[in-house]
Amino acid sequence: MMQSQARPIGFWSAVSMGIGAMVGAGIFALLGEASSISGSAVYLSFIIGGVIALFSGYSLGKLGARYPSAGGIVEYLTQSYGVGYFTGSMSIMLFFAALVSLSLIAKAFGNYAATFLPAGSAVWWHHVFAVGIVVFFVLINLRGAKDVALWERLTVAIKFLVLTGFAVAGIFYAKPELLSPSHYPPMQDVFFSLAITFFAYEGFRVITNTAEDMPDPAKTLPRAMIASILFVMLLYVGVAIAVFGNLPTDRVIEAKDYALAEAALPVFGQFGFTVVAIAALVSTASSINANLYAVTNVTYQLAKDGELPAVFGKPIGNSREGLVISGLLVIVFSLLFDLSEVAAIGSISILFIHAVTHIGHFRLSRQTGGSRFLIALAALFSLVAMALALYYASQHKGNVVTVLVGFVTVAVLVEFLLQKMTGRVIRTRVA
Repeated sequence: MMQSQARPIGFWSAVSMGIGAMVGAGIFALLGEASSISGSAVYLSFIIGGVIALFSGYSLGKLGARYPSAGGIVEYLTQSYGVGYFTGSMSIMLFFAALVSLSLIAKAFGNYAATFLPAGSAVWWHHVFAVGIVVFFVLINLRGAKDVALWERLTVAIKFLVLTGFAVAGIFYAKPELLSPSHYPPMQDVFFSLAITFFAYEGFRVITNTAEDMPDPAKTLPRAMIASILFVMLLYVGVAIAVFGNLPTDRVIEAKDYALAEAALPVFGQFGFTVVAIAALVSTASSINANLYAVTNVTYQLAKDGELPAVFGKPIGNSREGLVISGLLVIVFSLLFDLSEVAAIGSISILFIHAVTHIGHFRLSRQTGGSRFLIALAALFSLVAMALALYYASQHKGNVVTVLVGFVTVAVLVEFLLQKMTGRVIRTRVA
């Protein structure tokens, strides 16, 4: 657990962290990518992705209430499947997926920050901004969980104010003809776009990692999980309608990384573009902050159980050295990967891990008090969404499948080597 003198994560702090982790690169940087698949019907994809997230949130919330642990999903996998190579490999996959997701968010921050530079500025400035924001929040997190929660409440308030204002004004000025179903692609494309849009929700899992910093996790965690997903789903749908009600689909796709800011031009002019771009910087920054907090708790749990080198669990400041190491790896990944491909890799990986976790939860339902029917639906929806995303990736982004195979291979190999070197396996933290 992250070291702190008090337990600072209450209901609204947890909701803020969940929203902060979700409302980042997904809605700001990937809206254009998603619209290239599902066009102006992308809001339907956000609704479907939100429903899947709600079922997953229910299952993870019940697990977190019964097994409050900073390790989050790592703890739930161990409770469900026991110790061994499978649990260890899945836990390492979760760690890798979190790092890749963070690298995408950092790239999104860099892309939006670069819009404030004069035209023709060097491309490497994108990388400078991406690296700089990761370093900044590593330092913030080193000060402890209290500062993390304070920052999240502030940034979530800013981003929600801006995005809600944009959504309301955008819907008011929307041109109905642009939103006509006659412009929609085949419905199958809406489902395929889950390969992109589900990434916009995957950050809700960070709430599970705050359990040990909650005074009453059994009550607070499930409520915070569902509340944050509902807030974000409403926001995404409103923003998507506002964007496509004011810009033709080809303009949204052309704008790509700054589609939301571009959509503000017809309504608010250049001032609107600037305000939305600033909100994007705040949103992606807070998403990095929340996810760094979560990944530090996960690495501490893994290091303590011998699933990562012991250095990840050593104290530094009010955090752990895993925070610094993870930050460095995020920087490396942000310099290597492409936005849309990383979104597909991250979405498919997280959906698979969620499905495995829900299947395991089905076996623990008596202990958690969860509905076996709702847990089964959570697993089924995650598997179907993963299959659709994987099929689309195999048809249009062949290298994504290759990377995913490599991803699994590395996780299994690392798990094998660590168990051979340390002789230790993951243990449960909660009786």
